[in-house]
Amino acid sequence: MFMFCVSALVVQLAWAAPPAATTASAPAPLPLSDRLLTYRDEKGKTKPVKTAADWAKRRAQILAGMQEVMGPLPDRSKLPALDIRITEETKEEGYTRYKLTFAAEGQDRIPAYLLVPDGVDAAHKAPAMIALHQTTAQGKDEPVGLGVKTNLRYGLELAQRGYVVLAPDYPSFGDYQYDFLADDYESGSMKGIFNHMRCVDLLSSREDVDATRIGVIGHSLGGHNAIFVGAFDERLKVVVTSSGWTPFHDYYGGKLLGWTSDRYMPRIKEVYELDPDRVPFQMEEAVAAIAPRAFFSNSPLNDHNFAVEGVRKAAAVIQPVYNLLGAPDMFQVVYPDCGHDFPPEVRRAAYAFIDRVLKHTPRQDVP
Repeated sequence: MFMFCVSALVVQLAWAAPPAATTASAPAPLPLSDRLLTYRDEKGKTKPVKTAADWAKRRAQILAGMQEVMGPLPDRSKLPALDIRITEETKEEGYTRYKLTFAAEGQDRIPAYLLVPDGVDAAHKAPAMIALHQTTAQGKDEPVGLGVKTNLRYGLELAQRGYVVLAPDYPSFGDYQYDFLADDYESGSMKGIFNHMRCVDLLSSREDVDATRIGVIGHSLGGHNAIFVGAFDERLKVVVTSSGWTPFHDYYGGKLLGWTSDRYMPRIKEVYELDPDRVPFQMEEAVAAIAPRAFFSNSPLNDHNFAVEGVRKAAAVIQPVYNLLGAPDMFQVVYPDCGHDFPPEVRRAAYAFIDRVLKHTPRQDVP
């Protein structure tokens, strides 16, 4: 069984820095059916979202709520040079794979793979995708085809289709040794957002990349990290998440302990006492904050981590946001009859969606 739900049109927004956590306060929890299309005005009164301007206020409150849980997004006005250092170069059929590190901030460097299709250069710019890995010790190796799970080689497959692909390690995975307790971040999730925005910086700086056509894709851990960076970074024109989300109330029946390690969001336990009603942002809000940019979700019927019932409920209230913003076809969810996986027919649908949004003619029809 392979079922589609709603689906997608692109309205590209210019990049703008996200608001600081102090510029707006997160709204109090409301029923799922009401939450997305209401906002708090300057006097704290709840009002319906009726216009794009109203939604801009609501979106600012969502980003503020995310920062209450994750900590503030660091100032990006004085970023260090990327200082890209290539440590390995491997020629493969149709593309070249580079192993490299680049500067995140201070002395911190992000290990990554960069896949560059043959024939791509300053005169023949390509669209680009960031490929985020799942929870796996091998980290970035898996999405670029160096792991054992063929269904998670989406970075490799996108490179074969003609995309420049950057696949970073998430802190503490792969080659990225990292001590979350020693940094200045309130959460691993915000560190991930900052790092993944640096990935957009790197791709945007390349002469062979069309900086107006960049997206992000990820499975599981990579799936919700794709949502998080997509919410904050409007340079990302398409976000693809696989087995990466469900509303907090539907995550193991509202049992949020799995979200609270140092790698993710400790404040959910330390401040909000594992109560989904108290958490000042919800996953469906983070998804809606991407609107009207393109969003594709693979949400399997038998996903043991992210309950499909929650995704269905959330999709029904996110769709009106896209409708309001004049982009009803930019939101797409598919519900394959499988477990926590990214099967070939869904990847094919996701790639076709990415191709359409980024206006790309693929070199190969993979998988």
